[in-house]
Amino acid sequence: LGVAKEEVGRSALMWALSFGIRRNEKIAVHCTVRGAKAEEILEKGLKVREYELRKNNFSDTGNFGFGIQEHIDLGIKYDPSIGIYGLDFYVVLGRPGFSIADKKRRTGNIGAKHRIGKEEAMRWFQQKYDGIILPGK
Repeated sequence: LGVAKEEVGRSALMWALSFGIRRNEKIAVHCTVRGAKAEEILEKGLKVREYELRKNNFSDTGNFGFGIQEHIDLGIKYDPSIGIYGLDFYVVLGRPGFSIADKKRRTGNIGAKHRIGKEEAMRWFQQKYDGIILPGK
C-alpha cells in the first residue's frame, strides 16, 4: 500500500509441497499504518464488508480483525503479473498511557478500568462507523 513506516516480509515456516511453497520462502507482507491514512484504508475495507462484522471478530482485549477476498474490491487496479490476493485487517484499539506496558525498562501494568474490553470495542465500532454486529458462528 506504500503508506507504512516499514513493510515486513513473512516467510514460510514449513515446507508445503502441495502449494508449491518451500521453507523460508517469502509468502506474505504485513505493515503497520497509523493516523488518517489508517482510518481511510479501514473505511474502504469496511465498505467492502458493508460495515458488518461478526461478534467473534472481536477479541477480549478490545482488538478486532476481518479479511476481504479480493484486493480489487478496494479500488486497486488489477495487475496480471501479481494476480488477485486477499487482505487481512487488524485494528488495535488503545488509550493514552497504553505504551507503558511495551517499554523495555520499568514496564507498567494497565489497570482493569483503563483496559478496553470486547463490549466496549463493539460499541466503538457501532458508534464510529454505524456498524452492524452479527451473531458469531
